[in-house]
Amino acid sequence: MSKLTIGRVAQAAGVGVETVRFYERKGLVKQPVALSSFREYPPDVIDRIKFIKRAQEFGFTLAEVGQLLHLPDNPHSSKREVKQLAGQKLVEIRQKIDDLQRLASTLETLHEKCSGRGTLSDCPIIESITSPDK
Repeated sequence: MSKLTIGRVAQAAGVGVETVRFYERKGLVKQPVALSSFREYPPDVIDRIKFIKRAQEFGFTLAEVGQLLHLPDNPHSSKREVKQLAGQKLVEIRQKIDDLQRLASTLETLHEKCSGRGTLSDCPIIESITSPDK
């Protein structure tokens, strides 16, 4: 397959051109040398961008994605490092789930307490948002 323009790379990877440029600025995608008036990308950059997007779907930050992408460059890297990164992310995700469940429970209670009638002056939802320490 021949070299690709940024537009074709973006389309094939399912992202916008600005996303490709953003990943270049972050060092996640190598900026190709412009041999003509256009930068030409190798076809494997599409898989790299798809990897980045999928890792983000798993909750990895771009910094963490960068770590994952650079592991194969180090001959001493191992599955243990990948497992450790995934384990840390799993702990974070579970903590977020716990936080969201507590938030949902609180909001559910406030929702039940609110009659939906009258003025805002005695709305338990607004009161809770305004004075969270109550």
